[in-house]
Amino acid sequence: MDENQNYFNNMNNMQPVQPPQKEKGSGRGLFFVGLVVGIGVALLAVGIGFAGLGIQNAMEQSKADNTDVKVDESSALNSYTIAKLQALEETINQYFFLHDVPEEDLQNGMFKGLLASLGDPYSEYYTAEELTSMMEQSQGIYYGIGAYVQLDTNTGLPKISGVIEGSPAEAADLRANDLIYEVDGTSTYGLNLTEAVALIKGPEGTNVEITLIREGESDYVSLTLTRQKVESPTVEFRMLEDNMAYIQVTEFDDVTVDQFAEALAMARGSDAEGIILDLRGNPGGNLGAVVDMCNMILPEGMIVYTEDKNGKRDEYKCDGKRELELPLVVLVDMNSASAAEIMAGAIKDHGIGTLVGTTTFGKGIVQQIMSFRDGSAVKITVSAYYTPSGNNIHGIGIEPDVICEFDGEAYYGSEDHPDNQMEKAKDVLKKEMGK
Repeated sequence: MDENQNYFNNMNNMQPVQPPQKEKGSGRGLFFVGLVVGIGVALLAVGIGFAGLGIQNAMEQSKADNTDVKVDESSALNSYTIAKLQALEETINQYFFLHDVPEEDLQNGMFKGLLASLGDPYSEYYTAEELTSMMEQSQGIYYGIGAYVQLDTNTGLPKISGVIEGSPAEAADLRANDLIYEVDGTSTYGLNLTEAVALIKGPEGTNVEITLIREGESDYVSLTLTRQKVESPTVEFRMLEDNMAYIQVTEFDDVTVDQFAEALAMARGSDAEGIILDLRGNPGGNLGAVVDMCNMILPEGMIVYTEDKNGKRDEYKCDGKRELELPLVVLVDMNSASAAEIMAGAIKDHGIGTLVGTTTFGKGIVQQIMSFRDGSAVKITVSAYYTPSGNNIHGIGIEPDVICEFDGEAYYGSEDHPDNQMEKAKDVLKKEMGK
């Protein structure tokens, strides 16, 4: 808030008082004050007028300078917008007071703004550095706090969808559904996911202060975490009681396919009689990865299909040669999104497993990364995907077969962290195993 806004707020908050008695000459004084204020406002208006005139002149000069440049006038990048961008750049260079802005930053701002104009939180522009950072993270290794982050469509803020075991995020007690309000004092509102994550990540050993909005808390929660090298094991396996195997998939990255194959092999090698597949808090990932993983458990038939703006349909099918022959229960929640929903939807439509938990996130669209020669890239929404039964779940999500709300109060209120959804999944699986 600037000083002028503070002044007007203070004026609005003042209590009315009785006007003082008029004194000789007071009217002339008020007239003089009004005259000065009037001149000040007039000067401000003239200043704005001159600035606007300068921009207009610059635009007309730019048009004249580019008469030989052939442009498509039906395009957004026409002679008018080229001239206006040049005029805006000239205005910034001439008048912007705070600091010098590198040409590269202005260019990246234009590119990012063009993608932002789509109104799609999943389409964005990456600089070469941002693309490299994102690709490194998809390999399962990065420097940060060890939390999975996705955008909350209701608030426009990034939120925690899950934490990695043994990470700074777990040690600091970050929780699923915590909304990230600020990072080191910088508001995250209006940032895309890449920009928000970039604030959180940083050199190993450095601190980052994260301000959260947490359900049930009357005030903000501020936590300081120390960044460290995070190796994200995207698949966790362990055996439970009664010969039940537990496989958790936290995201679908390049490394996830082999990790999932290994977990399935360990389950079979441990004589598992049923499997609990945990997709809670899984924000999604690579389409290719989830298709390969579905090929390891589904019967012959459709896994998922996509349709683009021209109606072109791409189908991804399973050969059924490695169909899972064990009872299967799948845990899902409101943070199971994208590729996680593809897997959950295919399992449900083929009838090979029972979904337990709450309705999934509802992201039924596909993005593609397209790179340019300078190392930059865009991620842009190119199609919608459909489950084998032809359902597009975008904005809707997938309803579980057995609804079970997560008891966060019990989980975070005890050192034992009782997981009522997990217990429900065990009960369901035992019945399917005949126990």
